[in-house]
Amino acid sequence: MNTTAPSSPSWIRDAICWQVYPLGFCGAPPHREDLEGEGYGGAAGENVVHRLPRLLGWLDHLVGLGANVLLLNPIFDSVSHGYDTLDHRRLDPRLGSDEDLDALIAACHERGVRVVLDGVFNHVSDRHPVARRAISVGPHAPESAHIRWAGEQPYGFEGNADLVELELRDSVVQDSVVDVMTGWLDRGIDGWRLDAMYSAGAEAWAPILERVRAAHPQAWLLGEVIHGEYPAFAADSGADSITQYELWKAIWSALLDQNLFELAHALGRHQEFLETDGGAHPLTFVGNHDTTRIASQLEDGRDLAAAYALLALLPGIPAVYAGDEFGAVGIKEERAGGDHAVRPAFPDDPADAADGSHLAVLHPAAAPRILEVHQRLFSLRRREPWLAEAEVTVREETLENTYAEIVLTPHPSDGAAAPLTMVLNLGEEDRPAPGEVVETVSGADMLDAVGPAAAGVVPAHGIAVVR
Repeated sequence: MNTTAPSSPSWIRDAICWQVYPLGFCGAPPHREDLEGEGYGGAAGENVVHRLPRLLGWLDHLVGLGANVLLLNPIFDSVSHGYDTLDHRRLDPRLGSDEDLDALIAACHERGVRVVLDGVFNHVSDRHPVARRAISVGPHAPESAHIRWAGEQPYGFEGNADLVELELRDSVVQDSVVDVMTGWLDRGIDGWRLDAMYSAGAEAWAPILERVRAAHPQAWLLGEVIHGEYPAFAADSGADSITQYELWKAIWSALLDQNLFELAHALGRHQEFLETDGGAHPLTFVGNHDTTRIASQLEDGRDLAAAYALLALLPGIPAVYAGDEFGAVGIKEERAGGDHAVRPAFPDDPADAADGSHLAVLHPAAAPRILEVHQRLFSLRRREPWLAEAEVTVREETLENTYAEIVLTPHPSDGAAAPLTMVLNLGEEDRPAPGEVVETVSGADMLDAVGPAAAGVVPAHGIAVVR
């Protein structure tokens, strides 16, 4: 099995992320109201609204959940959703000032929490100065080499004309990206999520990440890759981690369809990735800012227990999308504004998040129990740190559509740690536990407080971890 590569930061082995989409979380308007004509933003400090400090009130919640990394989606000066960047060196004025960000970073570090920013470098707003200059001179002028072209027109990311793709193979663009990445790392952040890394490809990113790594060897470099051979992309680009979308898809699909054979296949792929150069530290998740909430995906909310256990205990670097720990709901729609439901505003006080009036959740009464389940499962992961790099196998002889025994075995470098088996039971009847029960979650009790599972069983629509 592939363990932490010498070039990867040592701290990511124990990383547990809490992911936040700040523009939505902090209640910023979806579009900038100060963009007019040829200019944008105005003088320094103009139109600044200090919304980012809302996150300060949530940092103790992050720690109490069991997380130690704050993974932020776009925060830089942009036109609307944050992925249409205007200036990578300035906080979006809808969120506040750079001093607000400095204060957030300091407050995180005081709690032992790392901060990772979303680097949207694949494309920029068509209002970005680099894009505007290139567009104004056309595709055949020297300055046009900084962006990608489709014939005589700028190349729009995934068909969006307002998102102009940068030419990441261009030396001037590479210098600028390196300057931005190292500049914010110098300022105190701990890593980058590289948005749409798949678009330009690994070869375009490799020289950029090599230079960033040389300047900041302990920075975490996480690449967003939707499909393909994740370990090869990581190895060729120099990224430490890749987003594990295959596993995300298999988790919600297998639980929804009660087809754990699909999950078993995906876990086989997951193990192959872990054993391959570049694949040791994938980012695992059951939802994020681009996907329908897991509590909306699963029609039988009791099976959320299995989803939470898979997220918390499988090897990799788990990320909880803010709100999922309360059972937040929201459906992503393929239309303009279709992400708003999965990127809602949060209250200032975490205590107000679960009452159903501030945040849409599956069952308000169940929200505290769902949070407690997350805390228990991540506590188990903390007590068994070898799980981050465990080997995963499924006992094929016991596998059924609604039942699976997933064996988690320590890597030999983890010494005498004993294996654990995570047992999933999507059926309507309790099943005998195949060992000493270390932890159990009843989906019915989590949702409806019907009472804990009996001793020595894997509860119906629940999980047990056994030794």
